[in-house]
Amino acid sequence: AEAELARHREAHATVHRLCKAARGDNPYRLPFERYVLASFLDDVLVRANLRLHKMTGGRFSLHRSDTIDGRRRGGLDLAVEDLHTGTRRRAATLSGGEGFQAALSLALGLSDTVQARCGGVHMDSLFIDEGFGSLGEEDLDRVLTTLEEMGAGRMIGLISHVRELRDRIPTRIEVHKSPAGSRIEVTA
Repeated sequence: AEAELARHREAHATVHRLCKAARGDNPYRLPFERYVLASFLDDVLVRANLRLHKMTGGRFSLHRSDTIDGRRRGGLDLAVEDLHTGTRRRAATLSGGEGFQAALSLALGLSDTVQARCGGVHMDSLFIDEGFGSLGEEDLDRVLTTLEEMGAGRMIGLISHVRELRDRIPTRIEVHKSPAGSRIEVTA
């Protein structure tokens, strides 16, 4: 009975260690679910960085941060590498325009990743609401060039109040407000 109990204790200890590691009781404080999500995020970041590189003139790239904060679990935080200064910092420190470019790159990277992983799924339409007003002229040009390059076979809808977009977008629906109500004007 003692020998059988020892075997059971040994098996239990192994399963208990595995269970603790899967729950996040490990040096990275990373539960198994977050590990899987982190792996998916890495795929998204590879695709997002292709677009972010174009949009920022090669200045920024996004990375998953492995920094462990004593108050929360790690594994899904983002850091941005500024290739001009050679430093990494929290993505939350990006300016408004830079943050828009990073968020747009992430959305496009997620779209690409979903399409690649879900064989046969094609996202025919993409709508981007605002954020363009936070971009300078040069950044706006790079973002629009990136969107134009990916637009083949897709409808990309931009929702914005930025006047410079009107000159670049040949087909648009403009909403005009008045005290009598709004009216739309379609330009093709």
